[in-house]
Amino acid sequence: MANGTGSNLGFEERLWTAADKLRGTMDASEYKHVVLGLIFLKYISDTFEEINNRIQQQEYADKEDRDEYLAENVFWVPQSARWPHLMSKAKDPKIGIIIDEAMTANETENPRLKSVLPKDYARPALDKFCLGQLIDLVSTIGLGDAESRAKDIFVRVYEYFLGKFATSEGKGGGEFHTPQCMVRLLVEMLEPYAGRVYDPCCGSGGMFV
Repeated sequence: MANGTGSNLGFEERLWTAADKLRGTMDASEYKHVVLGLIFLKYISDTFEEINNRIQQQEYADKEDRDEYLAENVFWVPQSARWPHLMSKAKDPKIGIIIDEAMTANETENPRLKSVLPKDYARPALDKFCLGQLIDLVSTIGLGDAESRAKDIFVRVYEYFLGKFATSEGKGGGEFHTPQCMVRLLVEMLEPYAGRVYDPCCGSGGMFV
């Protein structure tokens, strides 16, 4: 799968089955934001940690200097929002509050994320034990390191889950999701071999041409 052909990675179905099992009685439309929010949080944290580890190898570099990350076009992730910290708190009864605070911290430190991330993990309806299990599950995926980015794992996992949620939601569930087969057909019809294609309503990652 190192070739980024868009084929399945091989573990998406097992990952989805496990994540969906944790949903319990929660509607797919609600659960979608819980899962996708965590996947994005893991992605930006993985990307940050890779740069962090690289900086630690440099004699005079400061691994907590945010300019080092901005230079790499990477989101600055504060300590309280880094995935290893969240993973260590997965069994904490207050994990919902901890995640909400992590989301808020990321938005505060990165203006581009302002009012974008979900911040409703502390709500009583969301089982905190299952939320901790979901964190453990997402922890098994490499998303933002160089090898994962080369395989486009984040986009492919995100899009796979988005498609499954659209199916689970039933009527209207596909409103914000275009199946990959349709994307392929559109691309083949457009034949964008030169110039640029601009689609302001591209939706999921599969629609980026």
